[in-house]
Amino acid sequence: MTTVEHRSPNGFNLVPPPGWDVIPLYTGTQEAMNRIVHKAVKQLPVGFPKDDIPKARMKLTQEMKKVVRRARAKGGMTLYLPTERLHGVALPVSIVASEPIEVPRVRPNSGPEAVLAALASETPGAELRELDDTAALRSERDVPADAAQGVDVAHRQVEYFVPIPDSTPDRYLAFSFSALIAPGSDPAFYDTLVELFDAVMSTFRWSYA
Repeated sequence: MTTVEHRSPNGFNLVPPPGWDVIPLYTGTQEAMNRIVHKAVKQLPVGFPKDDIPKARMKLTQEMKKVVRRARAKGGMTLYLPTERLHGVALPVSIVASEPIEVPRVRPNSGPEAVLAALASETPGAELRELDDTAALRSERDVPADAAQGVDVAHRQVEYFVPIPDSTPDRYLAFSFSALIAPGSDPAFYDTLVELFDAVMSTFRWSYA
């Protein structure tokens, strides 16, 4: 009788869209930020005053640090950002992959699928999906601006919650997409951005290397 060996993946692969950059939040963060700021400065419009370039570089660096701090505060381990304009538009979006967390089972003999089903029943806008042959939970909602809760700007948020196969104890990854909502903007624009995120998540693959 042949015994099938199961092993837990030690990572994942995700393919961001063209014009996006990846910022690791554990090591190499500063180098990645420097690269992105350098690229952004090179993309300044023709005729941009040379004397204002240092000020623009400083502002970009400050914004990058702010985004990184927020991602780390959410337990992020990898940050994905668009660093090139799309048809002249700077996309106000980001993707954060969070470090694995442990979640207890619903029942001693149940698996992650029972946890996902329980979460789906309690989470508005949630539905079960599949990523690389693994059951996952997807949820979507609009988050209003609320200064008391630390939410400065309204945004559309989409999250994927994915159990790591054969992990002991059960551990889960979370991927969070956020798109800032400008007052009076067309909801269809944000629907398109959400479709972009779903397309990115369709490239998700476990890594066993």
